[in-house]
Amino acid sequence: MVMPEYLLLVESDVHIELAAQIAAKWQFRLVRQAERGLVLMLDDDGLQLKQLDEPKTGGVRVDFASDALTYRRQHGGGKKEAVAKAAGIKTAERPSVLDCTAGLGRDAFILASLGCRVQMIERSPVVAALLEDGIRRASQYPDLAHWFSQRMQLLQGAATEKMQNWQDEKPDVIYLDPMFPHRKKSALVKKEMRLFQQLLGPDQDADLLLEPALKMAGKRVVVKRPAGAPYLNNQKPQIEMAGKANRFDIYLIH
Repeated sequence: MVMPEYLLLVESDVHIELAAQIAAKWQFRLVRQAERGLVLMLDDDGLQLKQLDEPKTGGVRVDFASDALTYRRQHGGGKKEAVAKAAGIKTAERPSVLDCTAGLGRDAFILASLGCRVQMIERSPVVAALLEDGIRRASQYPDLAHWFSQRMQLLQGAATEKMQNWQDEKPDVIYLDPMFPHRKKSALVKKEMRLFQQLLGPDQDADLLLEPALKMAGKRVVVKRPAGAPYLNNQKPQIEMAGKANRFDIYLIH
């Protein structure tokens, strides 16, 4: 299988050394100029995924210190947040979590901010590079530096293979949030989802994640699904936590 070539655009000499390191690690082609297409771009604010054909549309980057995530971390409900409840966080319990579909890492970040040790698996080298850059910058941010690198770890590769060959201590919780195809018109879908679908497409093999997750998890498997979406692998969970836009299907390990 031939891997697609991804471009990493850097326009300033200030960032060329870091860009060269990123390009070498993730096997991107480093370029100094580009006019069209979906590219990674390194600037003063870090790495972003950007569609150059849509100059008015901003890029997508991982920013764990963003105003939105900072507000959610400080005022979002803590262990009462839906994802925290789904993961089984209680007053004296902070389960270890393996997030097999990390994406932009937001749910993983919330769980880590509540005290969980979270390992993230991301299949796409482009998204993994965005996550790694977000982790690098967050680890230097004063409010996050004292705990961030100890609680969040990134692994790149296919989650099914990682689970089958797992050598580390087994996690209490395995978290799955596979990309689900949006049927709405593209203009109505969030910017980052449009770019991700353009880059990755829907998770055609998402159903294959459930069985190895059930075998590996110590306490539960949590699957985040859009409201109304079918169960993963057509397997009914023991618990369903329904919200307005999403639901959490929880499979308890006995």
